[in-house]
Amino acid sequence: MKPSTEKRLFLYAWQFKRGIALGIVFLMLATALELAGPFIAKRIIDEHILGIEAVWYEVDEPKKEQTASYDGAIYVREDRLEGAPSGKAITILAIGRDFYAVRGIAPKEGERFFQDGTFVIEADETYEFPAEKLDAKALYPFFKSEYKPIFMLLVLYVGLLVAASVFKFFETFKLQQASNMIVKKMRNDVFRHTQTIPIQYYVDQPAGKIVARITNDTEAIRDLYERVLSIVITRAIYMAGILIAIYLLQPKIALIALLIVPLIFVWAWVYKFFGAKYNLAIRKANSEINGTINESIQGMSIIQAFQVEKQRKARFEQLNEEIYAYNKKLIALNALTSFNLVTFIRNMTFVLFIIYFGNLSFEPDNVISIGMLYALVDYFTRFFEPVTAIVNQFPLIEQARASGNRMFALMDIEGKALDDAKADRFKGEIQFKNVSFAYKGEDYVLKDISFDIKPGETVAFVGHTGSGKSSIMNLLFRFYDPNRGQIFIDGKPIDEMSPQQVRMHMGIVLQDPFLFTGTIISNVTMNNPNISRKRAIAALKAVGADRFIEKLPKRYDEPVTEGGTTFSLGERQLISFARALAYDPAILILDEATANIDTESEKVIQDALEVIQKDRTTLIIAHRLSTIQHADNIFVLENGKIKETGTHDELLALRGIYYQMYQMQKNLTESVS
Repeated sequence: MKPSTEKRLFLYAWQFKRGIALGIVFLMLATALELAGPFIAKRIIDEHILGIEAVWYEVDEPKKEQTASYDGAIYVREDRLEGAPSGKAITILAIGRDFYAVRGIAPKEGERFFQDGTFVIEADETYEFPAEKLDAKALYPFFKSEYKPIFMLLVLYVGLLVAASVFKFFETFKLQQASNMIVKKMRNDVFRHTQTIPIQYYVDQPAGKIVARITNDTEAIRDLYERVLSIVITRAIYMAGILIAIYLLQPKIALIALLIVPLIFVWAWVYKFFGAKYNLAIRKANSEINGTINESIQGMSIIQAFQVEKQRKARFEQLNEEIYAYNKKLIALNALTSFNLVTFIRNMTFVLFIIYFGNLSFEPDNVISIGMLYALVDYFTRFFEPVTAIVNQFPLIEQARASGNRMFALMDIEGKALDDAKADRFKGEIQFKNVSFAYKGEDYVLKDISFDIKPGETVAFVGHTGSGKSSIMNLLFRFYDPNRGQIFIDGKPIDEMSPQQVRMHMGIVLQDPFLFTGTIISNVTMNNPNISRKRAIAALKAVGADRFIEKLPKRYDEPVTEGGTTFSLGERQLISFARALAYDPAILILDEATANIDTESEKVIQDALEVIQKDRTTLIIAHRLSTIQHADNIFVLENGKIKETGTHDELLALRGIYYQMYQMQKNLTESVS
């Protein structure tokens, strides 16, 4: 049983755990430093700004920083007094914005009044104290002693913010770096795997779909890692830090905040249920669109020539409408998630917050300080920022999961591992022994085929379309394996060798030569370090390609566009001949290499063929019978069976299938001329 997509994505991330762990450590440090702010603010408010509301004692020799002058005496706040109090006491209390010096030790709790020089406090009982209202000049000394500690705390706070910013930079850098390294490896793995998948898969799949999985889907997964690592994990740790901070201030309030966490998980599950379905449909339709675009661009000349633009447009619009319909459903789901849900939860949480402190205010023993209230409100405000950020990532997470499903589905297609082990150069002996092969089911295209080819021989395979000529080459190259029978090279079964070892000393020239983006030289060497520039140029000259290359502006470094469309078919064919010659294969396959060549180019191509066939076993799939008259042996196929074998002259003498094909082509040539 295959592991889940989530587990496989996690295992990819696990390979870069050191970088991720380091990023998380930086994150935790940054979070701890950043969340120290409200604690410092609470201390400034409660102990320094409102801290003057305290009992002050008269002293004889105080420390300068902790003193306040009032009414000709020096006073020190009770919590800063060294030793037991011995002098007179006053209590500084406030009513609204006015402060009073109350003679004696007065309680802080209760309702306060001031009238005719008497300060009244009504709590469990009524207290009356003589008092004086403090004007700004008299009040200033009590605040002055707090300036330095407030300044030091603010400096500390700024220092913590700077340090947090530094850690935040390294956290972002390490996590982003890790996510990009994960996706780089994933792309390499997917592309490497596509090269091991059997050819049959590519026959059934449009190129655009496969391209979408390697590019679009991995890009969506990259977003997942970047979002999960840099947003979800960071915000989750930030939330945990806030919960710890709230718990340290007020444990019961932390429980209210903690109720939000399961709500997030429940909504994540609901979103996953619907979002996964919509995203999978969107990704599937998007691949179809990519395939349609790719096919339309490649076949634009045919589309315009046969005037089927409306049909292609209708197909594209159908797929586009399908994506739009699912996107509309996804937008509705996202709209519900991103703002409405979080806003509702936040408002309900603040309702519980108000109810709790509203009830608490009726209990005299549980009066909460302003600094404490400020810190809790600050933490609650901060708490919903990561909640919103996490909830907003649900759409991207589900898109990435859908992409992951599709990408891993491609990687789950069984492939054959690449084997770079060297193999000795073939002598060139080939044997097919009772070989039968079907692309699908029991519909055999080759039926009990047997033949022997000696080293250095040139043999040709001819027959009508569908007779099985190309299938023989597909089996020899191990693009497919036979259903029955065996194939031998130099007496060794090819199924005992890896496909790479079989192809190591084999070359092929196709009917429609394919050139890659690059230069003429790079298309000959295929960037193989074993093939030098000198060797590539020699191969091009040997096949006669230098005749047109020498006329080009950059000669052998002339740029080649996708497919080599700036060159004629004959020129592309000569470059592909040079490619085969530069690789110096022991066995060469020419798959109807001259079928599409015009008469003017045919002589040049024939000369090139003579060069590349020299001293190697050559198998030719022939369309023009005039090009294989020199062959040592010709196999005539019909309906997957070898019907005739012999040289050109021997087969003409039989007056059978080959003779009829030759006469038909001869008559056609004469009528055209």
